[in-house]
Amino acid sequence: MKLVVDGREFDIDVEPEMPLLWVLRDELGFTGVKYGCGVSACGACTVHVDGQAVRSCQVPVGEVAGEVTTIWGLGQPGALHAVQAAWVEHQVAQCGYCQSGQIMQAAALLAANPSPTDDEIDEAMSGNLCRCGTYPRIRAAVHTAARMLQEG
Repeated sequence: MKLVVDGREFDIDVEPEMPLLWVLRDELGFTGVKYGCGVSACGACTVHVDGQAVRSCQVPVGEVAGEVTTIWGLGQPGALHAVQAAWVEHQVAQCGYCQSGQIMQAAALLAANPSPTDDEIDEAMSGNLCRCGTYPRIRAAVHTAARMLQEG
């Protein structure tokens, strides 16, 4: 089957039931997509399929219809996405393991809601767990990214 990831087309020969996470990591080498729990509870594996945030550990690759975007394909070549830049500005990451999933979830939130409230951020991000507890920094970074995206 064919799979488009971060703007590149790949021919893959895997079982259609194989989770997208393992295709991305093990078959294609996109290790920025993290394995956290395997049951869609932590959000570390979040990627976009046609702009929608999905938990790649629970999506069979055979059901993927559309382009997959990983943390590596979120920004433009040579430039960070506003969410990535805000993450750096607010020094969100501590251990960093959950961050690619957090960033992908935040980018999807801002694409759907360009000016979220604290409650809307908390609700949208609630399924993405951070062991280090940087939730106040995450919220601040989402607000900063929203301003950056609105300013162009």
